[in-house]
Amino acid sequence: MNKTTKIYIAGHRGMVGSAIWRALEAKGYTHLIGKTSKELDLRSQPEVADFFECEKPEVVIDAAARVGGILANNNYPYQFLMENMQIQNNLIDSSLKADVAKFIFLGSSCIYPKLAPQPLKEEYLLTGPLEPTNEWYAIAKITGVKACEAIRKQFGKDYISLMPTNLYGTHDNFDLTTSHVLPAMIRKFHEAKQPQLSMLSEVEADKEHLSVTLWGSGTPMREFLFVEDLADAVVFALENKFQDNLYNVGTGVDLTIKELAELIQRTVGHTGEIIWDSNKPDGTPRKLMDVSKMTDAGWKAKVGLEEGIKRTYEWFLENQENFKEVKL
Repeated sequence: MNKTTKIYIAGHRGMVGSAIWRALEAKGYTHLIGKTSKELDLRSQPEVADFFECEKPEVVIDAAARVGGILANNNYPYQFLMENMQIQNNLIDSSLKADVAKFIFLGSSCIYPKLAPQPLKEEYLLTGPLEPTNEWYAIAKITGVKACEAIRKQFGKDYISLMPTNLYGTHDNFDLTTSHVLPAMIRKFHEAKQPQLSMLSEVEADKEHLSVTLWGSGTPMREFLFVEDLADAVVFALENKFQDNLYNVGTGVDLTIKELAELIQRTVGHTGEIIWDSNKPDGTPRKLMDVSKMTDAGWKAKVGLEEGIKRTYEWFLENQENFKEVKL
């Protein structure tokens, strides 16, 4: 790797891809390539093959995916399975055929079995059933991990998979039907404050905050990683040679969804009631990553959850007129 290495970031406009782009630029990399979905449909094998033939990237980072929360996964299982396999298969196969030297595949902690021991170790992959609410996305990502592993084994190429825990941060998706839990909570708590936008006094306004209804019981435990930390981990992986093919990326610290809601509520300044709808699914009871392999390799997360939520909410406030919404 050097600062003029030609690096293609698939999904460079998304939350993850844009964070990786900024991180690489900050370190002085000057030859970054990005294509919008209108310029290059990653689901199309001929288009992707033509792109690789024309651009000839030396390094590929796959940050492109169809993503969403429990509701989106439940409602659109075929899209989450098929489109993610199309995207990653085209990128991985074209990279191999174009003799791309290094490939970084980004997945998700949902690849691990629903009831795997905690914290989740890389070797738990394919040892049990998946969480039904996101198994379609998980199966697609597992095939990507295995494709990179097969290339590494058969062709000796430096293709690795990084599995981040639940991500959040600036440029996130805040659409209430397709977003993940943390950005959805930020938007819900913020919008529940809106009735006070009148001539009411500050004390009266606080009383006017609407209640917020959240899915499930609030008892599941989750780990969250600020997207800039993931970008830092990707740069670290680019600049170092890893011994294995699969690495978890996270903080190694989790909390209950109820604790998360209360933290976001305080950050946003919402004072209304939180109502838990136990008729809605909780998802996996706990999903904590064992990040010891990345720690041993020399990388650790830097941004704490409270700081990360504060920075995300500040970005949300600055971009309310055009924040990201993903429709399916």
